[in-house]
Amino acid sequence: MNLHLSSHMQTSSSPSLSFRFPPPIRFLLPKLSSPNPNLVSILRCPRIISRSRIPLHATFPTEKRFSDTDEEDEEEEEDDAAEDYDEVLLVGVSDEEEEREEEVVQPSTDGFSSFEEHKWQRVQRLLSDVREFGEDIIDFAELASIYDFSIDKFQRLAIQAFLRGSSVVVSAPTSSGKTLIAEAAALATIARGRKLFYTTPLKALSNQKFRDFRKTFGETNVGLLTGDSAVNKDAHVLIMTTEILRNMLYQSIGTISSGSRLFHVDVIVLDEVHYLSDISRGTVWEEIVIYCPKEVQLICLSATVANPDELAGWIEQIHGKTELVTSKKRPVPLTWHFSLKSSLLPLLDDKGQKMNRNLSLDYMQLSPSRTDTFSGKRMRREKRKGKAEQGVDSIASFSRQTQLSKNDINSIRRSQVPQIKDTLRQLREKDMLPAIWFIFSRRGCDAAVQYLEDSNLLDECEGVEVELELKRFRNLYPDAVRDIATRGLLHGIAAHHAGCLPLWKSFIEELFQRGLVKLVFATETLAAGINMPARTAVISSLSKRGEIGRIPLSSNELLQMAGRSGRRGIDDAGHVVLLQSPYEGAEECCDILFSGLEPLVSQFTASYGMVLNLLAGAKVTHKLKEPDGSKTVQSGRTLEEARKLVEQSFGNYVGSNVMLAAKEELTKINQEIELLSLEVSEDAIDRKCQEQLSEAEYAEISDLQEELRREKRVRTELRREMEFKRMVAWKPLLKEVDSCNLPFMCLQYKGNEAVQHVIPAVFIGKLSSLFAPRILDMVNLDALACQNNEANSDVGDITYGEDCKPAYYVALGSDNSWYLFTEKWIKTIYKTGFSNVPLADGDIPPQQALMELLKEEDLNWEKISDSEFGSLWCMEGSMETWSWSLNVPVLSSLSDDDEMRNWSQAYKDAVECYKEQRTKVSRLRKKITNTKGFKEFKKITDFTNFTKEKIKRMTARSHRLIKRIEQIEPSGWKEFLQISKVIQEARALDIDTQVIYPLGETAAAIRGENELWLAMVLRNKALLDLKPAQLAAVCGSLVSEGIKLRPWKSNSYIYEPSSVVTDIINHLESQRSSVLDIQEKYVVKIPCELDGQFSGMVEAWASGLTWHEIMMECAMDEGDLARLLRRTIDLLAQIPKLPDIDPQLQKTAQLASDVMNRAPINELVQ
Repeated sequence: MNLHLSSHMQTSSSPSLSFRFPPPIRFLLPKLSSPNPNLVSILRCPRIISRSRIPLHATFPTEKRFSDTDEEDEEEEEDDAAEDYDEVLLVGVSDEEEEREEEVVQPSTDGFSSFEEHKWQRVQRLLSDVREFGEDIIDFAELASIYDFSIDKFQRLAIQAFLRGSSVVVSAPTSSGKTLIAEAAALATIARGRKLFYTTPLKALSNQKFRDFRKTFGETNVGLLTGDSAVNKDAHVLIMTTEILRNMLYQSIGTISSGSRLFHVDVIVLDEVHYLSDISRGTVWEEIVIYCPKEVQLICLSATVANPDELAGWIEQIHGKTELVTSKKRPVPLTWHFSLKSSLLPLLDDKGQKMNRNLSLDYMQLSPSRTDTFSGKRMRREKRKGKAEQGVDSIASFSRQTQLSKNDINSIRRSQVPQIKDTLRQLREKDMLPAIWFIFSRRGCDAAVQYLEDSNLLDECEGVEVELELKRFRNLYPDAVRDIATRGLLHGIAAHHAGCLPLWKSFIEELFQRGLVKLVFATETLAAGINMPARTAVISSLSKRGEIGRIPLSSNELLQMAGRSGRRGIDDAGHVVLLQSPYEGAEECCDILFSGLEPLVSQFTASYGMVLNLLAGAKVTHKLKEPDGSKTVQSGRTLEEARKLVEQSFGNYVGSNVMLAAKEELTKINQEIELLSLEVSEDAIDRKCQEQLSEAEYAEISDLQEELRREKRVRTELRREMEFKRMVAWKPLLKEVDSCNLPFMCLQYKGNEAVQHVIPAVFIGKLSSLFAPRILDMVNLDALACQNNEANSDVGDITYGEDCKPAYYVALGSDNSWYLFTEKWIKTIYKTGFSNVPLADGDIPPQQALMELLKEEDLNWEKISDSEFGSLWCMEGSMETWSWSLNVPVLSSLSDDDEMRNWSQAYKDAVECYKEQRTKVSRLRKKITNTKGFKEFKKITDFTNFTKEKIKRMTARSHRLIKRIEQIEPSGWKEFLQISKVIQEARALDIDTQVIYPLGETAAAIRGENELWLAMVLRNKALLDLKPAQLAAVCGSLVSEGIKLRPWKSNSYIYEPSSVVTDIINHLESQRSSVLDIQEKYVVKIPCELDGQFSGMVEAWASGLTWHEIMMECAMDEGDLARLLRRTIDLLAQIPKLPDIDPQLQKTAQLASDVMNRAPINELVQ
């Protein structure tokens, strides 16, 4: 095979463990065969010796955490929830039951190491007792006896519910000990000689649970099932990812066989079941619950969510008796902090109900440290402007509010943004290490480590031990060492993200758990269940970059990361530190924190695998037969039978129950709003005035009120006229803009609560159909809708002349956002700006270049303000526009003399008229306050205003209910029918006769995002002559979704595929186009992945290149390449097991899989 290089610019088996073993074996690190002098000196250090006890001590406390007082509020909430779901047995205890609660085991007095030493022995003793005395002795007390600490209340309630034979839904905070419930269920299941399946959302989490359970229950009782391998697959406890279990359930649907995988399974544990809301994978959890045999108990472990009662009610309805156990109490309470440049302050007040007032913008504005950074400049500028012009310009700014502008707020916040070293110093001063510091980019994590690599967080003993462990790791896995991170690691600082190799991440996790790494910079994936508790969690930002730009964190995401803080049994409290950023302050932190938990939302979607497995009946090729010769009977479901199954989704349950309650509440709210609106109508107010005022008082106030209304209408008309004249005055100025200059400008608008925002920007030009026809169509449709809405308005229309109609313009803001606006939103235009002259011969002018960039953007415009004179639209820019936006100056740096001012006489006259009318309205109001009956009249108006506020709050509640109803709208069956039509046309399955064809057999058995497309590729005869490395390269092109080149790795390369592979991919492209055409015909939007960009890298690895060779000057992150290769191995490993695949292809795939599955990317489990 010939491998070429293309430049990218700018852009085993593990040794088995015996059942009886001494203290914990270090993960992935071998024992020394002979004493090491350095190690001997290290072991003399008392701190190192005691640290070996930390991991288990951090998991379980030695004292009871739930008292009677602590649980009173929780029990009241559980009683309220029970009224909503009478059919669900919601577990709770009365005061009498709490008093009778017995202490299971007294805490150990000789330290936690005895627990680590003897726990497995207690398990063994219990198993022996069950064999001797029978299953009847298994009760809560026996299961709790393997622990030498008190079981928490929610754990006890869940275990007791399980022993009653119920399925259980447990909702409790992160790191509260939910795994103990599954552990007790596993012990009971092993004692009964049955099976338990334990599922996790992540392969790394499965490996971790496998190691933990094997220490507790022994090698023979615990197994692991992955996509391409199995360890002890017939064990009593089998750990796997949720997708594997879902596919096993597919195989059992419609099949009756004594050899069925689920025949001896008593319990299925669904860990991290809140993943049900995950938009890409959530459907898997729902399918497992739907397809699971009713005789199997489900134990669903979830972080705290808003609607656990809905989840329990749904499982009860479709699966069987289900009990709900909830707890909002953390065993280690959280303390919230906010980091500023010079101090670390509490985020909340003493009661924990409001923001600390010392963090308010007003307080920070008055802070001595901010002298002259914001206030002084602003006051001096306004003072100069006031003295220079007290005429039209001061009048034109009469609507200026005392509230801070957007730029002013950002200026205050920027002055308080802490550097990483500032916050680290604060953490060290307050003894808040070890910490996990969440940064939402890989590059940010790595940069933070390099920035701090000179800061040593370890003492001498710890430093020597880390150095020794790194040498061991390097000797064992030389290619897995991340050289750029070793200097920081030797100082106790590390990064943990998807760009790292899994082996390296496991090494960092091991060191962190042992206290040898004090600070880990990590992306949010670390919050997803991996056992790495810390004393402190630092969250760097309240937003992260998504597919459509930056998106704010949800309250669930924030609490999930915060839950990593607080080590049970070690820390009295966990600490969460939020950071001041240029655009996010303590107010936004509290908004998210107090916004409440988000509910679980169904993500149930149909797939080709689902449709084929539900509908498939007889096979064209052969009768269904098990490997052991036992016959099975398979009958496909009719569409009506499949519909009943699909309609059992969580979304449809919520739609049929909770939606009804939500609609009833919405109806009541709307009715009350209607009644209250009658009370604040003008007729109602007039009637109350007549009742409570004398005839003379009423007549006087009534006449003055009527006059005031007339004058207000005149004032409104004059204001509109003034705005119109102002817009007309801007038009000639915009036309006079020199074509060689793109001027700076200032846009303004009022946001929520009438806060004035100003936006520095550079003017690009007038929007035209030539440059941006799609954008012009969008604003024209919006203008038409606004005209229709204003058709019934009482306000008189302004007649536009042909030259006076509002026009739309484009600008690029200093915040790297595009803005569409009319003359209405212009505050100031400056004479200075960017030169519109090409930088070099042959280049296009900057104005044309920016317009071209705008045309390439998707239409993700957001309307941020609206008016009768046109709307203000905003859309986030791109990396290409970023450098332009950085050169837009702040407004304070621009001189007043640079402002373009050429107000027309008509505008000046309109301003004067408006001023006079505004004064007239003020005098009338003052006259009303001096009337004899005003005191009683004021009471009526105050009550009216109070009622209007109540209507406003109820309207907001109504809008939230409407949004909730839209979220839970039932779905699923429509997509199922659309996919079935594609399957029918592709000749994979005959829907009418339920006969499945060979293509359908292959597609039904395969795992992937688009099973039909993968089956078509693997059945293509063009693959039969490929060599193992070439087949691997083709398979790699099918699974490269989400793999990217890293733009900061300039002057780097990736391997190109061989010409044979390129020809095959080009051949498959035409087949892919036909699949996409069929999908488009039936409105099916399932991706058909085929990307040969990284095929050369897969081919190089499958050809035998070493990891060092393949990563040399590579434009990919190690973690990305490892993930691509693991996905490829997973697909290759499936091929030998798929039905109706050519044996030659199966043999080639097996060879390729075996060659690729080597260090440092092979999965090691110890």
